[in-house]
Amino acid sequence: MAVPADAAVVVGLGSTLDLPVVEQAAQEAAGHHRPLHLLNTFDWQAAFAANSVAAPRDEAEKLITTAAQLAHQAEPGLTVSSEIVESAMLPTLIRRSETAFLLAVGDSGMAGSGQCVPADTPAVQLAARAGCPLLVVRREPPPQGPVLVGVDGSPSSHLALQWALQCAARRESRLLALRAVEYDEDTDAVTEQLRETLNRHAGRHSSVPIECRVVRGDPAEVLIEASRSAQVALVAARGDEPGRAMLGAVAQSLLYHSPAPVVVVRGLAEEPLTGPDAHPTQDQRP
Repeated sequence: MAVPADAAVVVGLGSTLDLPVVEQAAQEAAGHHRPLHLLNTFDWQAAFAANSVAAPRDEAEKLITTAAQLAHQAEPGLTVSSEIVESAMLPTLIRRSETAFLLAVGDSGMAGSGQCVPADTPAVQLAARAGCPLLVVRREPPPQGPVLVGVDGSPSSHLALQWALQCAARRESRLLALRAVEYDEDTDAVTEQLRETLNRHAGRHSSVPIECRVVRGDPAEVLIEASRSAQVALVAARGDEPGRAMLGAVAQSLLYHSPAPVVVVRGLAEEPLTGPDAHPTQDQRP
């Protein structure tokens, strides 16, 4: 999927609990040379149910103003715009994601809650339905560890790897490419395949320090454990096996349980690959 050259990083703000999203989204926007767009929604029905009709609107204005100030503090030269939309948040963000470069939201308190997370949680719904990559930010700041990416060999995981290489290069960070295998698989052979994949995609990011790691175990559990020391974890929205839902089990588990910020890579056009993973050429998101 191709997007306009001026497509923005869009931040969905529901309350002051989402303010930690702004700084990370601003950094992503600056790193990609994209503008930042702050979006809040206003529900008239809720406003009429409040003690004062004006109060919810005033709170929305205050939230947007505070968020814009935080963005400028994080990235002083960044172009920042803001908007309050009279609509429900989820459908609005899904629509905007079709023309956004990246969508950023808070995790609705999922990380560390220890509770069953409803499938209709906004971050989960956006991860399944957004038309662009989604950054889900936690309330606690992450450690200064590596950029982590899960690679399972599917074309969609190759796209996640490409995004992760760019992410590591911008952050001047080490990239940890991780693949989980079954207990009867040849780890040496899989490690060699993973290295070949990385060599094929590294390209202009050859200066990025890369670690390949192949681990036996459940992919979700392996990635969640590795994410505890990562500054951000990236994963494709789903594998390419027939019958999968719009959000795969691994991506969903990482969203629920990883303490690190998570980027669910989706909405990107496939890059032509060489070898057995080759796919037809399509336009790529820049």
